[in-house]
Amino acid sequence: MAAVNGRQRTIHNAIKSGNIVELEAMVRDGASVNELDSTKHHFTPLHWACYHGTLECVHWLLWAGADPSVVSPRGWTPAHVAAIRGNDACIQALANNGVSLCARDHRDITPSHMAAAHGNSFTLHSLLRAGVEVNVVDKQGWTPLHYAAFHGRLGCLQLLMRWGAIIDEVEKAGNTAAHLAAMEGHLSCLKFLVAESVDVWKCLGARNNNGETVGMLAEHFYKQDIVEYISNIEWERTHPDEAQNMSFPAHVAAYTGDLEHLQMLIDNQIVNINERDDKGSTPAHKAAGQGHMDILHWLLEMGADMTIVNKAGETPRDVARRFARLAVVHLLTPGNDDVGDAIIDAASSTEAVPESKLRVDDKDARGRAKKKMEELERLLEIAVKNYIQLGGVIKADQKKQHEEREFRRNVANLEAQLEFERNRREKLEAKLDQYKQDVAYLTDQLDNLTDVKDVCEATKSRIVKKRPATSCRRDEGVFVRRNQHRTQFKIH
Repeated sequence: MAAVNGRQRTIHNAIKSGNIVELEAMVRDGASVNELDSTKHHFTPLHWACYHGTLECVHWLLWAGADPSVVSPRGWTPAHVAAIRGNDACIQALANNGVSLCARDHRDITPSHMAAAHGNSFTLHSLLRAGVEVNVVDKQGWTPLHYAAFHGRLGCLQLLMRWGAIIDEVEKAGNTAAHLAAMEGHLSCLKFLVAESVDVWKCLGARNNNGETVGMLAEHFYKQDIVEYISNIEWERTHPDEAQNMSFPAHVAAYTGDLEHLQMLIDNQIVNINERDDKGSTPAHKAAGQGHMDILHWLLEMGADMTIVNKAGETPRDVARRFARLAVVHLLTPGNDDVGDAIIDAASSTEAVPESKLRVDDKDARGRAKKKMEELERLLEIAVKNYIQLGGVIKADQKKQHEEREFRRNVANLEAQLEFERNRREKLEAKLDQYKQDVAYLTDQLDNLTDVKDVCEATKSRIVKKRPATSCRRDEGVFVRRNQHRTQFKIH
């Protein structure tokens, strides 16, 4: 304990402010890394580091021998606190240092239960990647799926289902996740659970220990939107023929898969492509429920609106998921990217995903991490992982960077060579054009000389043919009279 500005400053205060230098100095002066604070929480420094998300403090405390198994009066370990606060970086640091993430509090609640209840989907994902059981139960028989459904955490629901959560698992009162979602009025979660169920009737018709179904619980707790949703599903499933006959002609064509009839109705403007029936469904809803891919492809090409919801609050994609039309779901998914749905839906859901901002000096943190790695040889592997997490660069990364630099250098050389060849080609093409012009000029000159020669030959021929019959010879030569003009030709 140290005095700062007249006040007593403890190791817990240093942790809360993220002052790693002060923390190290206090431990050197005799402060315990497992000291409990005087508040009602009775947290250790490691608890507070996970609470505030001071990652470097978490690393330093673990290096210094802090006990990660110490629990608070509620039975919470530092992993519980990190899961509640959504500090997934601290969860990863605990996992890298071999800390168990399966610890239970007094109610047998694990960090994965906490992460699901608080909607921290990224933290939950880190826990599952570390090997935590996805269907672990507490004293009430609740799995993380039950907690996510009860608290309306849609992103966590989707993530748990992708990791193999059992959708029809019941707790001690006989409630499934669907019961809990309906009880609390979380319509989006209930829709997802119904869409993921192999048997919709089994999901909605399951009864708890009191004999109550999902719909009965929704009525009991006055969740009117849930009641309307279930009523619309039950009516459509129990009266498929009536639903078809009561629809408009375009809906009947879409339901039966008659693409030609549907095209005729829409092309001739007899019906609107987004026309709704008495249940608020469009032709796209009918085609999606029956899995008619050719009709949906044509509707998409014609610009049909796939975001329209019916009275049950479902889009065509929701209807396809409810009827397990996976190909239709893939077609109607924006971007047709199914791989990242869990992360995308988790990020776009209404749940809060707190993520702390680390306020540490990266350069100093890497230096301290590297120094500790050299001192503790037996913890080399752990220190390397922490060093990487703090932003350090290891030899493998340096080798990769060197290869990238070599690659960029080779690319630059090839580009320079390509530019040289391009310039050389342009010069050769310019010379070729000049040679063509010279050839054309010489050809013209040759043609002109040929024409002059022809004229001369013709002239000479005419002169010979027109020579007069009478002439007088003189010593000087021969004179010929022609057209009153005298021309003298001297013959030698």
